[in-house]
Amino acid sequence: MNGLLTALKSELFIALRTFASNLILLAPALVIVLQNALLWITETGQAARDNLMGSPSFDEVVSTNAYGYFVDSMSTGLTMLSLLLVAQAAYSFSFDRDTGLVRHLLIRRISRSALILAKLVYLHLLALLSFIVLLITAYIFSDLFWQFGPIVEDGFELIGEDEILFEIQTGLKLALVPLPAAIAFGLLISVCAQSATQAITTALGITLAIDIFKSMLGDYANFVYARFQPSLIDASYLQDVSRIVRGYSDVLVDENLLQMNLWVPIPALIIFVSITLVVIQHKKI
Repeated sequence: MNGLLTALKSELFIALRTFASNLILLAPALVIVLQNALLWITETGQAARDNLMGSPSFDEVVSTNAYGYFVDSMSTGLTMLSLLLVAQAAYSFSFDRDTGLVRHLLIRRISRSALILAKLVYLHLLALLSFIVLLITAYIFSDLFWQFGPIVEDGFELIGEDEILFEIQTGLKLALVPLPAAIAFGLLISVCAQSATQAITTALGITLAIDIFKSMLGDYANFVYARFQPSLIDASYLQDVSRIVRGYSDVLVDENLLQMNLWVPIPALIIFVSITLVVIQHKKI
């Protein structure tokens, strides 16, 4: 592809000097720090009151285990990260077109396809870095306020650490799979929109609308990539993992649904990228 490396260098050069990239990198982590601190303050006060009234219940026993809070932190962080990435993807091309940067890059013999693919690569690198920061932050602050370990009640181990870690690994993997499709969707809107403002409002509006109405689609929602990512109205497997690692035994795991979680976002990604590459060839710059 003509000029892919040059376009990618341009994206990285700009990214290192913009507030938006730093926001996406750090904001999800900062939010979960605040979330965990507030939860710890609230639950410490509640536990003190309950201890004065008698022995702790099962809910109070598992509330001291850090794994549940770690999963909740990752769910919150990934929800925020996905929205920020959709907004940034929608903003990226449309803003560059509005400011004339796209035309400048094309003059340097960078093909339109290379420009789009460079933005995709940059956004995925940014997502990966933000996820790593989020993961480390969630672990550190969950360990700071609570204790990692198996779920034990009355001397009986309900769920061991190996099983807990396996479920968390599975939940995080399934939560990350739809993220590339979300990025590609935002970039498609960016190419189709007439301005950066229109692109951001459209991309976030459609994303939130899908989140609101996905429960009304019934089984058809399983063919929508957004069904499987952590969101404000969360129906992802990570939500189930939050209960599993707390020792609750009433969680039903549908293996077919997990397989759809793995495979449905892939065609969505291919479709969004393909349409974007076609549209950009005919878009007036």
